[in-house]
Amino acid sequence: MKAPRDVPTPLLESLKSLGLTKYEALVYIGLLRMVGATATEVHEISGVPRASVYPVLDRLVQKELVSVSHTTPKRFGAIPPDQGIENLMRRIEGDAESAQAALDAIYRERRLDNRGDQELIWTIYGEENIRTCLADMFRSAERSVELFATGDLLRRSVLSLLDSIPESVQVEFVTERWTGEQPSRFHLQVLPLAALCETPSFTERMLPYERSGVFLVDDTRALLWMEGVDGQPSALYSDSVGLALFVRRHIATIMEWAKAAVQ
Repeated sequence: MKAPRDVPTPLLESLKSLGLTKYEALVYIGLLRMVGATATEVHEISGVPRASVYPVLDRLVQKELVSVSHTTPKRFGAIPPDQGIENLMRRIEGDAESAQAALDAIYRERRLDNRGDQELIWTIYGEENIRTCLADMFRSAERSVELFATGDLLRRSVLSLLDSIPESVQVEFVTERWTGEQPSRFHLQVLPLAALCETPSFTERMLPYERSGVFLVDDTRALLWMEGVDGQPSALYSDSVGLALFVRRHIATIMEWAKAAVQ
């Protein structure tokens, strides 16, 4: 079956991308040209085979693109394009949300079968990719979020992501400086971490102090954000026990050093 000559191929492809089949697109376009049509007339104006017209019309009614009369014979009319496209988009968004919820459940229940004791640590490059990973960690937090980060990293890249953390989750973060009002929802500790670099007893043990941070969610997922000398950030992420334990000890150690340095 050939499509009517006056139906542009790009239009058909656009409607197919919105979830319509070729026949559904042709019938809908055909109905837009008429004020009510019988199934026979739909066949004639759309070019869709007669045997396929009724099943196609039923699906278009379900997709809220076509209305049907209660007369004999039945007549079908197209929903105006602005409302029709809105109906399609609403269905797509609903399907996408349902799919994401189902896929998230599968993703979070995944098991590393046949890997023995191997722990996976992923390297992430680029600020937007790191922020996307952090946002996912924050949104899915169930008990706690802890972070130790420089003030510059917090202000420029992280603070805007904290709003996605569920209200019931306890949030604690440590930084070396903070300006303005402290957030009431989060527990903030401001420690002069930069002073550690000037303290001889800690110099040998202190990692380079630059735009960086460590993040721990529910004591199970950890991310280390590092910015290289070229200004391009990268990160290590894992939901392994080993990295989570390392980050837990790292945060505790830094806090102990900072408190000792200011005493």
